Amino acid sequence: MKKNKKNNKKNLFNKSLMINDLRSAIKFIKNFPNQYIETNYQVNPINELASVYRYIGAGGTVMRPTKIGPAMTFNNIKGFPDSRILVGLMASRKRVSKLLGVSSKNLGIHMAKARKKIITPVFVDKKQAICQEVIYNANEKYFDIRKILPTIVNTPEDAGPYFCLGLMLSSDHNNQNNTDVSIHRLCIQSKNELSVFFAPGRHINLFRKKAESIGKSLAISINIGLDPAIYIGAGFEAPITPFGFNELCIAGGLREKPVELTECISIKQKAIARAEIVIEGEILPNVRIQEDKNTKTGKAMPEFLGYTGKANPSLPIIKVKAITTRKNPILQTLIGPGEEHVNLVGIPTEASIYLQCEDSIPGLVKNVYAHSSGGGKLLAILQVNKRNQNDDGMTRHAAIIALAIYRELKNIILVDEDVNLFDTNDVLWAMQTRYSGDSDTLFIPGITGHILDPSQISINNNKGITTKTIFDCTVPYNLKNKFIRTNFKKLNPNIWLNKSEYKK
Repeated sequence: MKKNKKNNKKNLFNKSLMINDLRSAIKFIKNFPNQYIETNYQVNPINELASVYRYIGAGGTVMRPTKIGPAMTFNNIKGFPDSRILVGLMASRKRVSKLLGVSSKNLGIHMAKARKKIITPVFVDKKQAICQEVIYNANEKYFDIRKILPTIVNTPEDAGPYFCLGLMLSSDHNNQNNTDVSIHRLCIQSKNELSVFFAPGRHINLFRKKAESIGKSLAISINIGLDPAIYIGAGFEAPITPFGFNELCIAGGLREKPVELTECISIKQKAIARAEIVIEGEILPNVRIQEDKNTKTGKAMPEFLGYTGKANPSLPIIKVKAITTRKNPILQTLIGPGEEHVNLVGIPTEASIYLQCEDSIPGLVKNVYAHSSGGGKLLAILQVNKRNQNDDGMTRHAAIIALAIYRELKNIILVDEDVNLFDTNDVLWAMQTRYSGDSDTLFIPGITGHILDPSQISINNNKGITTKTIFDCTVPYNLKNKFIRTNFKKLNPNIWLNKSEYKK
Protein backbone atom coordinates (compact mmCIF):
# COMPACT_ATOMS: atom_id res chain seq x y z
CA MET A 1 0.00 0.00 0.00
CA LYS A 2 2.80 2.44 0.93
CA LYS A 3 4.60 1.63 -2.32
CA ASN A 4 1.44 2.39 -4.31
CA LYS A 5 1.02 5.72 -2.55
CA LYS A 6 4.64 6.60 -3.27
CA ASN A 7 4.21 5.68 -6.93
CA ASN A 8 0.99 7.74 -7.14
CA LYS A 9 2.77 10.78 -5.73
CA LYS A 10 5.64 10.32 -8.17
CA ASN A 11 3.22 9.98 -11.08
CA LEU A 12 1.38 13.14 -10.03
CA PHE A 13 4.65 15.06 -9.82
CA ASN A 14 5.82 13.80 -13.22
CA LYS A 15 2.50 14.73 -14.84
CA SER A 16 2.58 18.20 -13.26
CA LEU A 17 5.97 18.80 -14.92
CA MET A 18 4.15 18.84 -18.27
CA ILE A 19 2.46 22.13 -17.32
CA ASN A 20 4.14 25.07 -19.09
CA ASP A 21 1.41 27.72 -19.32
CA LEU A 22 -2.10 28.54 -18.14
CA ARG A 23 -3.90 26.41 -20.73
CA SER A 24 -1.91 23.29 -19.92
CA ALA A 25 -2.59 23.95 -16.21
CA ILE A 26 -6.33 24.10 -16.89
CA LYS A 27 -6.17 20.93 -18.98
CA PHE A 28 -4.31 19.20 -16.15
CA ILE A 29 -6.66 20.25 -13.35
CA LYS A 30 -9.70 19.10 -15.35
CA ASN A 31 -8.59 15.53 -14.55
CA PHE A 32 -9.54 16.00 -10.90
CA PRO A 33 -13.18 16.12 -9.76
CA ASN A 34 -14.62 19.31 -8.25
CA GLN A 35 -11.53 21.39 -9.06
CA TYR A 36 -12.62 23.27 -12.20
CA ILE A 37 -15.85 24.43 -13.86
CA GLU A 38 -16.81 26.60 -16.84
CA THR A 39 -19.94 28.62 -17.54
CA ASN A 40 -21.32 30.00 -20.79
CA TYR A 41 -23.91 32.11 -18.98
CA GLN A 42 -23.17 35.79 -19.62
CA VAL A 43 -21.51 37.69 -16.80
CA ASN A 44 -20.81 41.39 -16.38
CA PRO A 45 -17.18 41.96 -15.35
CA ILE A 46 -18.27 45.13 -13.56
CA ASN A 47 -19.36 44.24 -9.99
CA GLU A 48 -20.98 40.93 -10.98
CA LEU A 49 -18.18 38.45 -11.73
CA ALA A 50 -16.37 38.87 -8.40
CA SER A 51 -19.69 38.66 -6.55
CA VAL A 52 -20.50 35.36 -8.26
CA TYR A 53 -17.18 33.74 -7.38
CA ARG A 54 -17.33 35.01 -3.79
CA TYR A 55 -20.04 32.39 -3.21
CA ILE A 56 -18.58 29.61 -5.37
CA GLY A 57 -14.98 29.36 -4.31
CA ALA A 58 -13.19 32.47 -3.04
CA GLY A 59 -12.78 31.33 0.59
CA GLY A 60 -10.16 33.12 2.67
CA THR A 61 -11.03 36.38 4.40
CA VAL A 62 -14.02 37.21 2.17
CA MET A 63 -17.14 38.13 4.16
CA ARG A 64 -19.31 35.07 4.78
CA PRO A 65 -21.04 33.22 3.23
CA THR A 66 -18.17 31.91 1.14
CA LYS A 67 -16.36 28.63 0.64
CA ILE A 68 -13.27 27.16 -0.95
CA GLY A 69 -14.46 25.80 -4.26
CA PRO A 70 -13.43 25.10 -7.85
CA ALA A 71 -11.63 27.39 -10.23
CA MET A 72 -14.08 28.95 -12.67
CA THR A 73 -13.81 30.17 -16.25
CA PHE A 74 -16.43 32.58 -17.56
CA ASN A 75 -16.68 32.08 -21.34
CA ASN A 76 -19.34 34.73 -22.03
CA ILE A 77 -18.12 38.17 -20.94
CA LYS A 78 -20.50 41.04 -21.51
CA GLY A 79 -18.97 43.39 -24.11
CA PHE A 80 -15.99 41.11 -24.84
CA PRO A 81 -16.98 38.22 -27.14
CA ASP A 82 -13.38 37.16 -27.82
CA SER A 83 -12.16 37.02 -24.21
CA ARG A 84 -12.55 34.68 -21.26
CA ILE A 85 -11.95 35.28 -17.56
CA LEU A 86 -10.51 32.71 -15.15
CA VAL A 87 -10.74 33.17 -11.39
CA GLY A 88 -9.65 30.98 -8.51
CA LEU A 89 -7.13 28.62 -10.12
CA MET A 90 -4.95 28.86 -7.00
CA ALA A 91 -7.80 29.45 -4.52
CA SER A 92 -7.44 26.02 -2.94
CA ARG A 93 -4.36 24.60 -1.24
CA LYS A 94 -5.43 21.17 -2.44
CA ARG A 95 -5.61 22.41 -6.03
CA VAL A 96 -2.22 24.14 -5.80
CA SER A 97 -0.70 20.92 -4.48
CA LYS A 98 -1.99 19.03 -7.50
CA LEU A 99 -0.73 21.72 -9.89
CA LEU A 100 2.72 21.45 -8.32
CA GLY A 101 2.62 17.67 -7.97
CA VAL A 102 3.08 17.38 -4.18
CA SER A 103 0.92 16.83 -1.09
CA SER A 104 -0.77 19.92 0.35
CA LYS A 105 1.04 19.47 3.67
CA ASN A 106 4.45 19.59 1.98
CA LEU A 107 3.90 22.62 -0.25
CA GLY A 108 6.10 24.94 1.81
CA ILE A 109 8.92 22.41 2.05
CA HIS A 110 8.62 21.70 -1.70
CA MET A 111 8.94 25.43 -2.38
CA ALA A 112 11.96 25.61 -0.09
CA LYS A 113 13.68 22.90 -2.15
CA ALA A 114 12.84 24.75 -5.37
CA ARG A 115 14.50 27.88 -3.98
CA LYS A 116 17.73 25.89 -3.72
CA LYS A 117 17.28 24.19 -7.12
CA ILE A 118 16.91 27.24 -9.34
CA ILE A 119 16.84 27.09 -13.13
CA THR A 120 17.36 30.37 -14.98
CA PRO A 121 14.98 31.52 -17.75
CA VAL A 122 15.79 31.14 -21.45
CA PHE A 123 15.00 33.40 -24.41
CA VAL A 124 12.91 32.37 -27.39
CA ASP A 125 12.43 34.08 -30.71
CA LYS A 126 9.30 36.21 -31.17
CA LYS A 127 8.03 33.65 -33.68
CA GLN A 128 7.87 31.14 -30.81
CA ALA A 129 6.30 33.64 -28.38
CA ILE A 130 2.63 32.69 -28.32
CA CYS A 131 1.93 35.73 -26.13
CA GLN A 132 2.30 37.82 -29.32
CA GLU A 133 -0.23 36.07 -31.55
CA VAL A 134 -2.36 39.24 -31.52
CA ILE A 135 -0.81 42.73 -31.29
CA TYR A 136 -2.37 46.07 -30.32
CA ASN A 137 -0.09 49.08 -30.71
CA ALA A 138 -0.83 52.15 -28.58
CA ASN A 139 0.00 54.38 -31.55
CA GLU A 140 -3.10 53.13 -33.31
CA LYS A 141 -5.96 55.63 -33.43
CA TYR A 142 -8.54 53.40 -31.77
CA PHE A 143 -6.29 51.90 -29.09
CA ASP A 144 -8.10 51.70 -25.74
CA ILE A 145 -7.10 49.21 -23.07
CA ARG A 146 -10.66 49.30 -21.70
CA LYS A 147 -12.01 47.96 -25.00
CA ILE A 148 -9.25 45.46 -25.70
CA LEU A 149 -9.34 43.64 -22.34
CA PRO A 150 -12.28 43.00 -20.00
CA THR A 151 -12.28 45.63 -17.27
CA ILE A 152 -13.01 43.97 -13.94
CA VAL A 153 -14.55 46.02 -11.13
CA ASN A 154 -15.00 44.08 -7.88
CA THR A 155 -17.44 46.34 -5.98
CA PRO A 156 -19.34 49.60 -6.57
CA GLU A 157 -16.87 51.34 -4.22
CA ASP A 158 -13.76 50.47 -6.23
CA ALA A 159 -11.57 53.22 -7.62
CA GLY A 160 -12.01 51.65 -11.04
CA PRO A 161 -11.23 48.49 -12.98
CA TYR A 162 -8.20 46.55 -11.69
CA PHE A 163 -5.81 43.93 -12.98
CA CYS A 164 -5.30 41.74 -9.92
CA LEU A 165 -2.93 39.10 -11.29
CA GLY A 166 -0.60 41.16 -13.42
CA LEU A 167 2.94 39.91 -12.84
CA MET A 168 5.20 42.89 -13.40
CA LEU A 169 8.67 42.23 -14.81
CA SER A 170 11.34 44.91 -14.82
CA SER A 171 15.08 45.45 -14.58
CA ASP A 172 17.51 47.83 -12.94
CA HIS A 173 18.03 50.82 -15.24
CA ASN A 174 21.81 50.44 -14.89
CA ASN A 175 21.93 46.66 -15.11
CA GLN A 176 19.46 44.79 -17.33
CA ASN A 177 20.58 41.47 -15.81
CA ASN A 178 19.26 42.65 -12.43
CA THR A 179 15.62 41.56 -12.94
CA ASP A 180 12.65 41.17 -10.63
CA VAL A 181 9.04 39.97 -10.92
CA SER A 182 6.21 40.77 -8.50
CA ILE A 183 2.46 41.34 -8.40
CA HIS A 184 1.04 44.81 -7.74
CA ARG A 185 -2.42 46.32 -7.88
CA LEU A 186 -3.00 48.07 -11.19
CA CYS A 187 -5.94 50.40 -11.73
CA ILE A 188 -7.00 51.40 -15.25
CA GLN A 189 -7.08 55.20 -15.34
CA SER A 190 -7.53 55.96 -19.06
CA LYS A 191 -7.28 54.38 -22.49
CA ASN A 192 -3.50 54.03 -22.14
CA GLU A 193 -2.66 54.64 -18.47
CA LEU A 194 -2.54 52.51 -15.32
CA SER A 195 -1.74 53.50 -11.76
CA VAL A 196 0.43 51.15 -9.72
CA PHE A 197 0.59 50.70 -5.95
CA PHE A 198 3.88 49.48 -4.47
CA ALA A 199 4.01 48.19 -0.90
CA PRO A 200 7.19 49.31 0.93
CA GLY A 201 10.40 47.50 0.06
CA ARG A 202 9.36 46.10 -3.30
CA HIS A 203 12.34 45.70 -5.59
CA ILE A 204 10.70 47.02 -8.75
CA ASN A 205 9.84 50.18 -6.86
CA LEU A 206 13.54 50.55 -6.07
CA PHE A 207 14.27 50.17 -9.80
CA ARG A 208 11.66 52.89 -10.45
CA LYS A 209 13.15 55.27 -7.90
CA LYS A 210 16.66 54.82 -9.31
CA ALA A 211 15.42 55.58 -12.82
CA GLU A 212 13.33 58.52 -11.61
CA SER A 213 16.33 60.03 -9.79
CA ILE A 214 17.94 60.65 -13.19
CA GLY A 215 14.69 61.59 -14.94
CA LYS A 216 14.28 58.27 -16.75
CA SER A 217 11.19 56.11 -17.20
CA LEU A 218 11.25 52.44 -16.24
CA ALA A 219 10.31 49.84 -18.87
CA ILE A 220 8.02 47.12 -17.55
CA SER A 221 5.94 44.25 -18.85
CA ILE A 222 2.75 43.11 -17.12
CA ASN A 223 2.20 39.41 -17.69
CA ILE A 224 -1.27 37.92 -17.14
CA GLY A 225 -2.43 34.30 -17.41
CA LEU A 226 0.54 32.15 -16.45
CA ASP A 227 1.67 28.74 -15.26
CA PRO A 228 0.77 28.74 -11.51
CA ALA A 229 4.39 27.89 -10.67
CA ILE A 230 5.42 31.32 -11.99
CA TYR A 231 2.89 33.19 -9.87
CA ILE A 232 3.71 31.25 -6.69
CA GLY A 233 7.46 31.42 -7.26
CA ALA A 234 7.16 35.19 -7.55
CA GLY A 235 5.79 35.37 -3.99
CA PHE A 236 9.21 35.08 -2.35
CA GLU A 237 10.63 38.23 -0.79
CA ALA A 238 13.92 39.49 0.66
CA PRO A 239 16.09 38.33 2.28
CA ILE A 240 15.35 34.84 0.90
CA THR A 241 15.37 36.40 -2.57
CA PRO A 242 17.79 39.35 -2.33
CA PHE A 243 17.74 42.49 -4.45
CA GLY A 244 18.23 41.56 -8.09
CA PHE A 245 17.32 37.90 -7.69
CA ASN A 246 14.96 36.80 -10.47
CA GLU A 247 12.14 34.74 -8.94
CA LEU A 248 11.44 33.17 -12.33
CA CYS A 249 14.40 30.93 -11.44
CA ILE A 250 12.25 29.39 -8.68
CA ALA A 251 9.47 28.61 -11.14
CA GLY A 252 12.15 26.88 -13.20
CA GLY A 253 13.12 24.83 -10.16
CA LEU A 254 9.50 23.88 -9.51
CA ARG A 255 8.97 22.67 -13.09
CA GLU A 256 12.52 21.39 -13.63
CA LYS A 257 12.71 23.40 -16.84
CA PRO A 258 13.34 27.08 -17.58
CA VAL A 259 10.66 29.74 -17.98
CA GLU A 260 10.65 31.08 -21.54
CA LEU A 261 11.09 34.83 -22.11
CA THR A 262 10.91 36.92 -25.25
CA GLU A 263 11.59 40.53 -26.22
CA CYS A 264 8.72 43.00 -25.98
CA ILE A 265 7.61 44.61 -29.25
CA SER A 266 7.45 48.26 -28.15
CA ILE A 267 9.95 48.69 -25.30
CA LYS A 268 13.35 47.41 -24.29
CA GLN A 269 12.13 44.80 -21.83
CA LYS A 270 11.38 41.09 -21.54
CA ALA A 271 7.99 39.36 -21.39
CA ILE A 272 6.91 35.84 -20.44
CA ALA A 273 6.60 34.12 -23.79
CA ARG A 274 3.71 31.80 -22.88
CA ALA A 275 1.55 34.41 -21.12
CA GLU A 276 -2.06 34.86 -22.19
CA ILE A 277 -1.73 38.65 -22.13
CA VAL A 278 1.21 41.05 -21.94
CA ILE A 279 0.84 44.78 -21.32
CA GLU A 280 3.99 46.69 -22.29
CA GLY A 281 4.64 50.09 -20.81
CA GLU A 282 6.82 52.57 -18.97
CA ILE A 283 6.52 53.94 -15.44
CA LEU A 284 6.83 57.69 -15.97
CA PRO A 285 9.26 59.70 -13.81
CA ASN A 286 7.94 62.40 -11.48
CA VAL A 287 4.30 61.94 -12.53
CA ARG A 288 1.61 60.90 -10.05
CA ILE A 289 -2.14 60.28 -10.15
CA GLN A 290 -4.93 59.99 -7.60
CA GLU A 291 -6.03 56.35 -7.50
CA ASP A 292 -9.76 57.15 -7.48
CA LYS A 293 -9.48 60.04 -9.93
CA ASN A 294 -12.33 58.72 -12.05
CA THR A 295 -14.75 57.63 -9.33
CA LYS A 296 -14.01 59.86 -6.30
CA THR A 297 -15.18 57.08 -3.98
CA GLY A 298 -12.27 57.47 -1.58
CA LYS A 299 -11.80 53.71 -1.83
CA ALA A 300 -9.29 51.55 -3.70
CA MET A 301 -10.34 47.89 -3.92
CA PRO A 302 -10.96 44.85 -1.65
CA GLU A 303 -7.64 44.07 0.01
CA PHE A 304 -6.33 40.73 1.22
CA LEU A 305 -7.37 41.15 4.87
CA GLY A 306 -11.04 41.51 3.98
CA TYR A 307 -11.46 45.28 4.06
CA THR A 308 -11.71 47.78 1.21
CA GLY A 309 -8.63 49.96 1.28
CA LYS A 310 -8.46 53.72 1.00
CA ALA A 311 -7.59 55.20 -2.37
CA ASN A 312 -4.03 56.42 -2.53
CA PRO A 313 -3.78 60.15 -3.32
CA SER A 314 -0.53 59.89 -5.28
CA LEU A 315 0.57 56.86 -7.30
CA PRO A 316 3.06 56.36 -10.15
CA ILE A 317 1.64 56.10 -13.68
CA ILE A 318 2.32 53.42 -16.28
CA LYS A 319 2.03 54.67 -19.86
CA VAL A 320 0.93 51.67 -21.94
CA LYS A 321 2.82 51.26 -25.22
CA ALA A 322 1.31 48.02 -26.52
CA ILE A 323 -0.76 44.98 -25.63
CA THR A 324 -0.09 41.51 -26.99
CA THR A 325 -2.24 38.43 -26.45
CA ARG A 326 -2.85 34.87 -27.45
CA LYS A 327 -5.87 34.22 -29.66
CA ASN A 328 -9.05 34.14 -27.59
CA PRO A 329 -7.07 35.13 -24.47
CA ILE A 330 -7.88 34.16 -20.91
CA LEU A 331 -7.72 37.08 -18.49
CA GLN A 332 -6.76 35.58 -15.14
CA THR A 333 -7.84 37.37 -11.97
CA LEU A 334 -8.50 36.82 -8.28
CA ILE A 335 -10.65 38.18 -5.47
CA GLY A 336 -8.34 40.19 -3.22
CA PRO A 337 -9.43 38.88 0.18
CA GLY A 338 -9.77 35.28 -1.01
CA GLU A 339 -7.90 32.02 -0.56
CA GLU A 340 -6.05 32.57 -3.85
CA HIS A 341 -4.11 35.45 -2.34
CA VAL A 342 -3.41 33.29 0.72
CA ASN A 343 -1.75 30.62 -1.40
CA LEU A 344 0.14 33.02 -3.66
CA VAL A 345 1.89 34.72 -0.75
CA GLY A 346 1.47 32.17 2.03
CA ILE A 347 3.23 29.18 0.49
CA PRO A 348 6.41 31.20 -0.27
CA THR A 349 6.16 32.57 3.29
CA GLU A 350 6.14 29.02 4.64
CA ALA A 351 9.12 28.11 2.48
CA SER A 352 11.07 31.20 3.56
CA ILE A 353 10.54 30.54 7.27
CA TYR A 354 11.30 26.84 6.95
CA LEU A 355 14.52 27.50 5.00
CA GLN A 356 15.89 29.98 7.52
CA CYS A 357 14.91 27.93 10.59
CA GLU A 358 16.38 24.76 9.09
CA ASP A 359 19.64 26.61 8.38
CA SER A 360 19.78 28.08 11.89
CA ILE A 361 18.33 25.24 14.02
CA PRO A 362 18.40 22.05 11.92
CA GLY A 363 15.66 19.53 12.65
CA LEU A 364 13.62 21.58 15.11
CA VAL A 365 10.94 23.09 12.85
CA LYS A 366 9.03 20.32 11.10
CA ASN A 367 6.58 22.42 9.11
CA VAL A 368 5.11 25.90 8.70
CA TYR A 369 1.62 27.07 7.76
CA ALA A 370 0.79 30.66 6.78
CA HIS A 371 -2.81 30.67 8.00
CA SER A 372 -5.59 31.95 5.75
CA SER A 373 -7.07 34.16 8.50
CA GLY A 374 -3.99 36.36 8.16
CA GLY A 375 -4.20 36.41 4.39
CA GLY A 376 -1.09 34.25 4.16
CA LYS A 377 1.00 37.08 5.61
CA LEU A 378 0.06 38.03 9.18
CA LEU A 379 -0.26 34.67 11.00
CA ALA A 380 2.11 31.69 10.89
CA ILE A 381 1.90 28.40 12.75
CA LEU A 382 5.19 26.63 13.39
CA GLN A 383 5.21 22.92 14.20
CA VAL A 384 8.26 21.85 16.21
CA ASN A 385 9.72 18.60 17.52
CA LYS A 386 11.60 19.24 20.76
CA ARG A 387 14.52 16.88 21.20
CA ASN A 388 15.90 18.06 24.55
CA GLN A 389 15.37 20.67 27.24
CA ASN A 390 17.38 23.28 25.35
CA ASP A 391 14.76 23.21 22.61
CA ASP A 392 12.28 24.95 24.94
CA GLY A 393 14.21 28.17 24.36
CA MET A 394 15.19 27.33 20.80
CA THR A 395 11.51 26.93 19.88
CA ARG A 396 10.90 30.56 20.80
CA HIS A 397 14.07 31.51 19.00
CA ALA A 398 12.66 29.89 15.87
CA ALA A 399 9.66 32.19 16.17
CA ILE A 400 11.96 35.20 16.37
CA ILE A 401 13.80 33.96 13.27
CA ALA A 402 10.46 33.76 11.48
CA LEU A 403 9.63 37.35 12.43
CA ALA A 404 13.04 38.49 11.24
CA ILE A 405 12.90 36.65 7.93
CA TYR A 406 9.38 37.84 7.07
CA ARG A 407 8.84 41.37 8.32
CA GLU A 408 5.13 41.52 7.46
CA LEU A 409 4.41 38.61 9.80
CA LYS A 410 2.48 39.70 12.91
CA ASN A 411 1.52 36.69 15.05
CA ILE A 412 3.11 33.26 15.50
CA ILE A 413 1.61 30.20 17.15
CA LEU A 414 4.01 27.44 18.16
CA VAL A 415 2.69 23.85 18.39
CA ASP A 416 4.15 20.40 19.02
CA GLU A 417 4.61 17.64 16.45
CA ASP A 418 1.41 15.85 17.57
CA VAL A 419 -0.73 18.85 16.58
CA ASN A 420 -2.00 19.20 13.01
CA LEU A 421 -0.95 22.73 12.15
CA PHE A 422 -3.37 22.79 9.18
CA ASP A 423 -6.35 22.00 11.44
CA THR A 424 -7.42 25.22 13.19
CA ASN A 425 -9.45 23.32 15.78
CA ASP A 426 -6.39 21.26 16.70
CA VAL A 427 -4.26 24.39 16.97
CA LEU A 428 -6.83 26.06 19.22
CA TRP A 429 -7.01 22.86 21.29
CA ALA A 430 -3.26 23.14 21.86
CA MET A 431 -3.73 26.77 22.90
CA GLN A 432 -6.40 25.81 25.46
CA THR A 433 -4.50 22.87 26.96
CA ARG A 434 -0.80 23.77 26.63
CA TYR A 435 -0.68 27.55 26.81
CA SER A 436 -0.73 29.96 29.76
CA GLY A 437 -1.09 33.61 28.81
CA ASP A 438 1.21 35.07 31.48
CA SER A 439 4.21 32.85 30.79
CA ASP A 440 3.75 31.70 27.20
CA THR A 441 3.17 35.00 25.42
CA LEU A 442 5.99 37.13 24.05
CA PHE A 443 5.27 40.69 22.95
CA ILE A 444 7.59 42.67 20.68
CA PRO A 445 6.14 46.19 20.36
CA GLY A 446 6.97 49.03 17.98
CA ILE A 447 7.92 46.84 15.02
CA THR A 448 7.22 47.35 11.32
CA GLY A 449 4.29 45.24 10.13
CA HIS A 450 2.17 45.25 6.98
CA ILE A 451 1.10 48.63 5.66
CA LEU A 452 -2.42 47.31 4.94
CA ASP A 453 -3.04 45.92 8.44
CA PRO A 454 -5.94 48.10 9.72
CA SER A 455 -5.01 47.48 13.38
CA GLN A 456 -1.64 49.17 13.03
CA ILE A 457 -0.90 52.42 14.83
CA SER A 458 0.79 55.54 13.55
CA ILE A 459 3.90 56.83 15.29
CA ASN A 460 5.15 60.14 13.91
CA ASN A 461 3.01 59.50 10.82
CA ASN A 462 4.93 56.28 10.22
CA LYS A 463 2.46 53.70 8.92
CA GLY A 464 2.83 50.01 9.59
CA ILE A 465 3.96 50.01 13.24
CA THR A 466 2.52 47.14 15.26
CA THR A 467 3.20 44.68 18.08
CA LYS A 468 4.44 41.23 17.12
CA THR A 469 3.20 38.40 19.34
CA ILE A 470 4.41 34.84 19.88
CA PHE A 471 2.01 32.31 21.41
CA ASP A 472 3.97 29.32 22.70
CA CYS A 473 1.43 26.47 22.74
CA THR A 474 4.07 23.76 23.13
CA VAL A 475 4.68 21.48 26.10
CA PRO A 476 7.93 21.99 28.06
CA TYR A 477 10.28 19.17 27.13
CA ASN A 478 10.52 17.71 30.65
CA LEU A 479 6.70 17.49 30.86
CA LYS A 480 6.07 15.83 27.49
CA ASN A 481 5.25 12.47 29.10
CA LYS A 482 2.38 14.13 30.99
CA PHE A 483 0.79 15.55 27.81
CA ILE A 484 0.32 12.42 25.73
CA ARG A 485 -2.83 12.47 23.63
CA THR A 486 -5.27 9.60 23.87
CA ASN A 487 -4.31 6.86 21.42
CA PHE A 488 -7.02 4.90 19.67
CA LYS A 489 -6.50 1.76 17.64
CA LYS A 490 -5.59 2.53 14.03
CA LEU A 491 -7.79 0.81 11.48
CA ASN A 492 -9.66 1.35 8.23
CA PRO A 493 -13.26 2.44 8.98
CA ASN A 494 -14.41 1.96 5.38
CA ILE A 495 -15.19 -1.70 6.05
CA TRP A 496 -17.92 -0.66 8.47
CA LEU A 497 -19.14 2.16 6.23
CA ASN A 498 -19.42 -0.16 3.24
CA LYS A 499 -21.50 -2.63 5.24
CA SER A 500 -23.74 -0.02 6.85
CA GLU A 501 -27.00 1.53 5.68
CA TYR A 502 -25.36 4.96 5.66
CA LYS A 503 -26.05 6.82 2.44
CA LYS A 504 -23.81 9.69 1.47
